Amino acid sequence: MTEIPFSKLHGAENDFLLTWAEEAPGGELAKIARRICARTTGIGADGWMLVTRESGGLRTRLFNSDGSEAEISGNGTRCAAAFGISGGVLRPPDVSISTAAGLKRLKMISREANKFLFEMDMGLPRIEELRADLRLAGRRFDATVLNVGNPQCAIFVDELPEDWRRVAEECERDKRFPQRTNVSFVQVVDRRQVRAVFFERGAGETRSSGTGSTGAACAAILRDVAESPVEIRTPAGSMALRWQESVYLTGPAEFIGEGRFFLDL
Repeated sequence: MTEIPFSKLHGAENDFLLTWAEEAPGGELAKIARRICARTTGIGADGWMLVTRESGGLRTRLFNSDGSEAEISGNGTRCAAAFGISGGVLRPPDVSISTAAGLKRLKMISREANKFLFEMDMGLPRIEELRADLRLAGRRFDATVLNVGNPQCAIFVDELPEDWRRVAEECERDKRFPQRTNVSFVQVVDRRQVRAVFFERGAGETRSSGTGSTGAACAAILRDVAESPVEIRTPAGSMALRWQESVYLTGPAEFIGEGRFFLDL
């Protein structure tokens, strides 16, 4: 049996297990991720993140709960920043973290014990299709397809469909997304507020999403139904986005606990 140390954190109720890379076992990391993230037989999380100390910052490698590897998580990267600061590796307020989607810079706005608030430079979105006509679950949906470090499909609706999870699952695996996609359903409240729910590639429904919130707000701005700054209201609470020379997202990260996972493959 192998013991894997972990810290559990959440960013707006999007939860992650973080392990220093040198303390992680070798072997089938995707299989380990599925085991440790399992809600009933593991510790339970939306993803498992391996964190490496580097000169001037950290490097992260993120596995979704289904074992697939993701380019980045906005909420997860804030959790990595809190993890690094608490471990004495990063010195706030300005910290840098390398991800598979590139270098990300964060500013710690506040800290109260185990609770952190960060503003993160998300970079500029890459628009693939501003108005995509999607046929899902036998109906037509109006969406914006973009990339904010990972692929996003923001579906705009007046009212959230009762079967939105089924629609999102179908969208995630639609043939137009060969690498699959993250899905959000977006309702415009006014020009400064949107509501969003999320179905993340490799994790399913999540209470919030940093990249999903970024995609939803940027899509609304690009469609000229919202303007910066934008509040994104999620089931886990609100995050704030401003778009100036780059896109900046403000949101929390919080330590939940620490322990060891007993791995018996």
